[in-house]
Amino acid sequence: MLFNSYQFIFLFLPIVLAGYFALGRVGNLAPVIWLALASLAFYSASNFAFVLLLLGSVAFNYLVGLALISGRLSSGLRFAVLTTGVAGDLLLLGTFKYAGFVAANLNAMFSTGLTVDILLPVGISFYTFTQIAFLVDAYRGHVARYALPHYALFVTYFPHLIAGPILHHRDMIPQFERAETKRPDPHLILCGVIIFAIGLFKKTCLADGIQPLVAPAFGANSPTFDQAWIGALAYTFQLYFDFSGYSDMAIGISLMFGIFLPLNFNSPYKASNIIDFWRRWHMTLSQFLRDYLYIPLGGNRHGRILRYVNLMITMLLGGLWHGAAWTFVVWGALHGAYLCINHAWNNYGPAVAPRFERAANIAAFILTFLSVVVAWVFFRADSLSSAVYVVSRMADPTQITFGRDEMAHTVMIVAYAAIAWFAPNTQAIMGYDHENRTVGAAIGAWRIRPVLLYASAVVLACGILGIQQHSEFIYFRF
Repeated sequence: MLFNSYQFIFLFLPIVLAGYFALGRVGNLAPVIWLALASLAFYSASNFAFVLLLLGSVAFNYLVGLALISGRLSSGLRFAVLTTGVAGDLLLLGTFKYAGFVAANLNAMFSTGLTVDILLPVGISFYTFTQIAFLVDAYRGHVARYALPHYALFVTYFPHLIAGPILHHRDMIPQFERAETKRPDPHLILCGVIIFAIGLFKKTCLADGIQPLVAPAFGANSPTFDQAWIGALAYTFQLYFDFSGYSDMAIGISLMFGIFLPLNFNSPYKASNIIDFWRRWHMTLSQFLRDYLYIPLGGNRHGRILRYVNLMITMLLGGLWHGAAWTFVVWGALHGAYLCINHAWNNYGPAVAPRFERAANIAAFILTFLSVVVAWVFFRADSLSSAVYVVSRMADPTQITFGRDEMAHTVMIVAYAAIAWFAPNTQAIMGYDHENRTVGAAIGAWRIRPVLLYASAVVLACGILGIQQHSEFIYFRF
């Protein structure tokens, strides 16, 4: 089921909200169980067999977590249990996501005839990483004992289940425990509706609106210099507004239940260097890779050379997490190289004179953005050869056919760039702070400026009217 569908907006969400708050009067675990069952119903819309796989994963990790926090195991046995749990999660993810990739590469290298045809469960990357973090923290002694309904809801919570953000137990489970006696909060519901409206508008009007401009660069035809750049830039903004829109909708939906989700975006295209970009883009994934991969590998504790090695390993695996293809590996390698260059420049680069600081910042911003655009070509392309060909066309200004269509497309891209670079982001508009559990401080002022509420209604209406029959989010396939 898609957030950007009529059945979700007008049927599923109202029913789940009504049942949740009705059961909140009963107390105990009723609203938690209701929300968990609703999440499973939401997930079953993709494939019912995937629900059984998800439930098996939840049961396995919960039992492993119980063993780790029981206090009855020796240190050696606890490590063995952790290894078993993480290996089980990675085996599940590897089987469904990478078996075909491995078979294809073996066939290419050894001329074998291996055939693997396994359907990828939606959201498996997100709920697997969520539970790996839970097990590692349980081993480190950072996890209290949680009831099974709370843990099950933590993993299956439908606003995040399909495409993130990657949740952390310490942030979410206490909120689910307080949800047992939750009452409707008109302020949070209103803020949730507004944030959902902004996210829906990003998806159906902005992301889906620019999607047709991408095909000429990545299709079967040979793109010219301007077509290649238009396609690459169009995909750059399509991906941002698509994934950012999903994340806004997830936050808005969750707020209606009185639950705060972590931020996943903070205007990443405003970054002036690649380190800052990764602090802003897919923030929960960046935090996971830092805390559960980069730091355990040694981080920056063993000298600068090993730091660069650890960065490359982390980003290569981060790229592979996004998809079972060499294009994603190269995308991760590019960002790993970008990060190494950025850190090396910070350590060894010359100091910028104060009078050139502004010009240097502008140059850094442009270089960062162009580097990200080039990397997105590999993220979008169907093959390495296709990606290299598009990049080669982007570097060949001798092939230009800048006609009326290209001019109109350029104007459209400039408008998207202006929104991404200069418009305030959703959390700035709404004052959303998930750590302090605050949102919408300006709503009181809005009551004397109703035009802002009317604008929100228009944005919601445009988002609903822009819904296409079937328009999946790009990150669904990861």
